[in-house]
Amino acid sequence: MARSQNSFIKKQKEKKRMKKKEEKQEKKEMRKEQSKGGALDDMIAYVDDYGNILDSPPEEPKKDKKKEKEENSENKEN
Repeated sequence: MARSQNSFIKKQKEKKRMKKKEEKQEKKEMRKEQSKGGALDDMIAYVDDYGNILDSPPEEPKKDKKKEKEENSENKEN
């Protein structure tokens, strides 16, 4: 009789393990479905000159044409 109890207990433990495994898999799938995303572009943040965090890249400052000409002439001389 002890032998039949052992096999019964083993079967119960195995059922319990399988049930737990299935529940874990279901939870995993639910988390995967409910995830907000993961696109790299959504996660990137930019910081402007003043330290503010922005979603879009900061605008490049516009250079004057005169300053550009001066910089180009200085580079040519060096």
